[in-house]
Amino acid sequence: MALLERLNDLIWGLPLLVLLMGTHIYFTVKLHFPQRNLLYALKLSLGKADNEGLNLSPFSALATTLAATLGTGNIIGVSTAVALGGPGAIFWCWITGILGMATAYSECYLSVLFRSRNEEGAYVGGPMYVLKNGLHNTKLGGLYAICTLAAAFGVGCTTQANSVTQAASASFGLSPHLVGIVLAFLTGTVILGGVRSIAGLCERSVPAISFIYLFGCGLLLILYRHVLPDACLLIIKDAFSFGSLAGGMAGSALQHAVRYGIARGLFTNEAGIGTSAIAAAASHAKNPRIQAYVSMTAVFWDTVVMCLITGLVIVSNMLYDPSSTAGVPETGLTAAAFAHLPYVGDAFLTISLAAFAVTTLIGWSYFGEKATEYLVGKKGIPLYKTAYIVMIYLGAIIPMRLVWESTDLINALMVLPNVLALYCLRRQIRS
Repeated sequence: MALLERLNDLIWGLPLLVLLMGTHIYFTVKLHFPQRNLLYALKLSLGKADNEGLNLSPFSALATTLAATLGTGNIIGVSTAVALGGPGAIFWCWITGILGMATAYSECYLSVLFRSRNEEGAYVGGPMYVLKNGLHNTKLGGLYAICTLAAAFGVGCTTQANSVTQAASASFGLSPHLVGIVLAFLTGTVILGGVRSIAGLCERSVPAISFIYLFGCGLLLILYRHVLPDACLLIIKDAFSFGSLAGGMAGSALQHAVRYGIARGLFTNEAGIGTSAIAAAASHAKNPRIQAYVSMTAVFWDTVVMCLITGLVIVSNMLYDPSSTAGVPETGLTAAAFAHLPYVGDAFLTISLAAFAVTTLIGWSYFGEKATEYLVGKKGIPLYKTAYIVMIYLGAIIPMRLVWESTDLINALMVLPNVLALYCLRRQIRS
């Protein structure tokens, strides 16, 4: 743990934060603010889920991306960001989402442009194929695929299983072993059915689960309505708490807010990591611009909407009932807020978290599958799926803090080759 913490403090210091935010800003300006076309992108994303053979429709690709990104990052990750970085982390998480839409657009555009077809005729793509077909660098493509595989077992697998275990144990007293076994079984029944089974479940479940969770958040914000304006002011004030820099020491409140806000923003929307482009490349859309706009909306829903709403609920509760947050672990601020939801608070959050986690497990299993296919071909997929299901169980029983620190490290390692490809091929991207 001590080694991981030191590594993350070093990697997530000023250089990587500047690289990430610089990339978001650069592509926002270069592409003349693609965020301005958000309404057009949302309209495109609501098209029919009409899959074409082994290839996905634009909506199915978006649903698969959202399945992977909507999860513990929106619930537990935001709680961790506030606990470690203060309320101002919410602002930086939100800014990461706003600007990150341009980076997500660029990633998905290149992935559709440089994708390939496998032996079955289905489209396959992602940053590893961009590195291979666009930069003609198979070694970097292989490195990214290895990182994606590691992330599938870490970011997409263990964090989800562990978060559900913590919530289920606290709310219902369930054994972590039992939770791990149930999650592994539920996820395994879907991912063993292949890409169509994965996409079908994501299309049906992701919108419904998101609506139910946002409905619960809406009820809480109505309850907290008297402190909501103060919560908004606190978030903004804390995000720019320059007074805390008066010691000149590293680890100031501002640095912590930026570090954890951007780190958690990246974790939840994955703009800059490039994994959403793997699903985008599987779309049957012929025009890279169309799919890039559709996939860009994933960042909007995930971070600009979901993380912001969760953050407002957490900070409002800190003002509404300060005693409810005293002594709670860094992952427990969301649960402390939902405890005020009449009658069903704890159970509502636990069930929402479990539902999000299952879809995230399923979505990330697809990313890892495509990385495996790139590295060893389709012959390695059965072994990968077996290992993934086993890791769900193991993730349910290992320490939570170790999981999150490992997640931050893996995210950072994936950023570098992906951002390199974006800059080298920037002239190919059109808005």
